[in-house]
Amino acid sequence: MRRIRPLFSILLTTHLYKPTPAHCLIPVTADCALRHCPTQHAGFRAIPFSSSSCSVSQHSKNENLDQNAAVDDDDSDFEDGQTKSPQLDSKEDENLAGDVKALVGIIREEPSRSEVRRKLDQCGIAASSELVAQVLSQVRNDWEAAFTFFLWAGKQPGYDHSLREYHSMIAILGKMRKFDTAWALIEEMRMQKAGLSLVTPQTLLIMIRRYCAVHDVGRAINTFYAYKRFKFNAGMDDFHGLLSALCRYKNVQDAEHLLFCNRDTFPFNTKSFNIILNGWCNVIGSPREAQRIWWEMSKRGVQHDVVSYASIISCYSKSGNLNKVLKLFNKMKDMGILPDRKVYNAVIHALAKGRFVKQAINLVRTMEGNGIAPDAVTYNSLIKPLCKARKIDEARRVFDDMVQRKLFPSVQTYHAFFRVLRTGEEVFMLLEKMKNMGCEPNSDTYIMLIRKFCRWRQLDNVFKLWSEMSESGVSPDRSSYIVLIHGLFLNGKLEEAYKFYMKMKEKQYLPEPRTEEMLQAWVSGKLQMADVEDNKLNCSEPYRKTSMHPKKIDQQRHFLREPESRRVVRERGFSFWEA
Repeated sequence: MRRIRPLFSILLTTHLYKPTPAHCLIPVTADCALRHCPTQHAGFRAIPFSSSSCSVSQHSKNENLDQNAAVDDDDSDFEDGQTKSPQLDSKEDENLAGDVKALVGIIREEPSRSEVRRKLDQCGIAASSELVAQVLSQVRNDWEAAFTFFLWAGKQPGYDHSLREYHSMIAILGKMRKFDTAWALIEEMRMQKAGLSLVTPQTLLIMIRRYCAVHDVGRAINTFYAYKRFKFNAGMDDFHGLLSALCRYKNVQDAEHLLFCNRDTFPFNTKSFNIILNGWCNVIGSPREAQRIWWEMSKRGVQHDVVSYASIISCYSKSGNLNKVLKLFNKMKDMGILPDRKVYNAVIHALAKGRFVKQAINLVRTMEGNGIAPDAVTYNSLIKPLCKARKIDEARRVFDDMVQRKLFPSVQTYHAFFRVLRTGEEVFMLLEKMKNMGCEPNSDTYIMLIRKFCRWRQLDNVFKLWSEMSESGVSPDRSSYIVLIHGLFLNGKLEEAYKFYMKMKEKQYLPEPRTEEMLQAWVSGKLQMADVEDNKLNCSEPYRKTSMHPKKIDQQRHFLREPESRRVVRERGFSFWEA
């Protein structure tokens, strides 16, 4: 504490930084592809919103993303390559919403794909680009249903899939590891009428990200090789896209190795190192590795810029090292680097986490005085530590100030309050207020609350949330099923857990090995007990030989872990189907 206060006094007395030239290197482009390289409040009853706060309208998804948080959103690739939707009038918008609802209802209600196709043919709804995009968005967690609809839409007269719809479907297939089917769509995009190809570098980047998400680094790199096959020049920006995809899904060590073994083809620059630095700082969260990359940049003459400082300050902020945060923040002044909003947010979070709330609020005012307007992340940086410290009243005041400034609370804002609630009534009240304020809960919201209710042994509320999730248009994904199954199993609801496990397998979601072993062991034990009971009933027949052979539980137990069965030949990292 004695070391922090002198630094803090310096912090409060600092003035506006004088602008200086940005300390960064110009990226060097290269046409060569990658070379081969080895690779409490006990009685808390307060809800955090005043009645005057409920008039906030629906907000844009991108305005409230926590830019300092590690990104691991499987649906983020779904929007890649999409063009801005044309403005529709209210009547057209209502008609479109009705058509989307009708189509989604058909797809979800019918288990048979042949029946789905028959009803789609009879529905009389004309396919359009906006219609297909919205339907795919709502059924993206069920790849088979999405693909059935995609194929149906592609056969409708007067409609052809655009780049947006192809990218959406490829992202859905990649998420469910149907990579050969995704490549088949890419080949279809390549062989469009009039010899025009719809494939873009963004198309291949979606595949790279999907491979990185399942930690298949080799195929991600091979897809990068495929740029030349599609007649794209793999430049520095494309190389940065590969590094970002690897780091985004925790393959930071592989990304770092790629950076160093390709330094001749893609020379070192600040952005390349910043991608690796951010991976260690905000994805892995390792201050030790972050400091190593920081020193490596200095040793190799690569300049630190404001992005570099934002990453490492954020890392130390999350680890609670306020002393290091303040040292780096003051070092920026000495280097003549202006802090941006990310830097301020990280320092504000560190101060609030260290219980210097007044100083954190003062820094928000200083930030405004320097011409940088606070955003939702700034207020989240205050609200999260306050909620964690059970200072609910202060967190509510910060929230009210946030709403008065017409800043839209994000999902993360509400998650901070959800974590400190102690009764089911409070949870559902806050969930309702969240929706009324125009912030729709996502799958992470429901997963967190289902896990909370399972710990509280309130299974009625668990099933209530599960139903509400489907009704609100949030289709249960793999993580949702895993959390629900584990919660039911640990609460002794073994039959219900097994039912949801079978539904999960019907949707071709890969269960965790622990989940599968747990339930299969229970089923095997149940069958053995049934055989024992049969033997006891037939014990009057002394010469009858009895054997305990458990029934075959699942004939295709490991089917989902196998690649698609169609044979392929590979050349330079690209898959071609045999004729």
